[in-house]
Amino acid sequence: MLLVFSDDWGRHPSSCQHLVQRLLARHQVLWVNTIGTRVPSFSLSTIRRGVEKIVDWSLSTRTGCRESSNPSVLRPRMWPWFRRRHDRWLNEHLLTRAIEPVLKSAGEPVFAVTTIPIVADLIGRLSVRRWTYYCVDDFSVWPGLDQATMAQMERQLLQHCDDVIAVSENLVEHIAGNGRSAHLLPHGVDLTFWQSPSAECRLQREVEHLPRPLIVFWGVIDRRMNVDWIRRLSADLQEGTILLVGRVDDPDPALLAIDRVRHLPALPLQQLPALGQMADVLVMPYADLPVTRAMQPLKLLEYLATGKPVVCSDLPAIGAWSDCLDVSTSAEAFSSLVRKRLKGDLPAEQLLARERLRLESWDAKALQFENYVLGQPLPENNVQALSFALQS
Repeated sequence: MLLVFSDDWGRHPSSCQHLVQRLLARHQVLWVNTIGTRVPSFSLSTIRRGVEKIVDWSLSTRTGCRESSNPSVLRPRMWPWFRRRHDRWLNEHLLTRAIEPVLKSAGEPVFAVTTIPIVADLIGRLSVRRWTYYCVDDFSVWPGLDQATMAQMERQLLQHCDDVIAVSENLVEHIAGNGRSAHLLPHGVDLTFWQSPSAECRLQREVEHLPRPLIVFWGVIDRRMNVDWIRRLSADLQEGTILLVGRVDDPDPALLAIDRVRHLPALPLQQLPALGQMADVLVMPYADLPVTRAMQPLKLLEYLATGKPVVCSDLPAIGAWSDCLDVSTSAEAFSSLVRKRLKGDLPAEQLLARERLRLESWDAKALQFENYVLGQPLPENNVQALSFALQS
């Protein structure tokens, strides 16, 4: 059995969900929805998320487990703080009481995976054969989190887990700074999905009235966005719309007030390939921050898979794919590159470079992930051969 601690199952398509979905045919999965890692406050977003959690808990069975064949989704009640010793004790008690009976009834070895540090206190408390930390972000620099507490719990997790997987070179270095080594496993992409948009798309009605061309970003809209770059692009455009699609999470208040900027709420994953085809240019205008230098955005390969021009800020995650897109280092360059791509098709050299996307399938990544979690890593020189085999 795989025991997974991560974002809420089905809430948004995280890398962990992409990987685990491809393992359901071979493993029973117990997925634990947690309360997240943000500091509770009296903001509208916190209140809304709190209501979502209360509703989620109320829909659970008496054990907190939503009955489904695979995965089984556990929604344990939790205390929304971790800063003080008794906060952590209470959450350890609540989680252990909810999870341990399920593990004991499984009748098979349990392999745990977590993408979040808040389960550090559970190692040694649950009937788990092996713990793997799947590091997808540096929580110690993420805006809105209790950064010091997350860093402390991550250090504890790294001291006691059996193995570590990281999604970027920056995070491998971050883990090394805490005295551990990590397997590098960058994100994958489903080329067929991104290149075959659904014929039925309600999005058409919401987008067709917007002035063209469309410059599109999808993802969480927060303080990582470079407002100065978007403002400069808006000022330089003669026509068109800068469309930001996704959940709004405390961005700079000036962002959504910029001329030509329009916002749509987060869309189901199935709608995003169609959105990609409607776009004239896809953009990723992140500011150069500690949190963005550490992250490996899922949307990077998704953008490239659409076949559309892509303009991104110069961040470490872009490095290996810089020949497939346009990289900018200033507001002026960002605006110029976007406007240049609006005038023509994707350059032939970028199109050719994107051919290697077929080596980055989620199926190949999931098999590597599975072997690491079970403690049977693939030899590194077999990874490329595996990718070719899964694509053929």
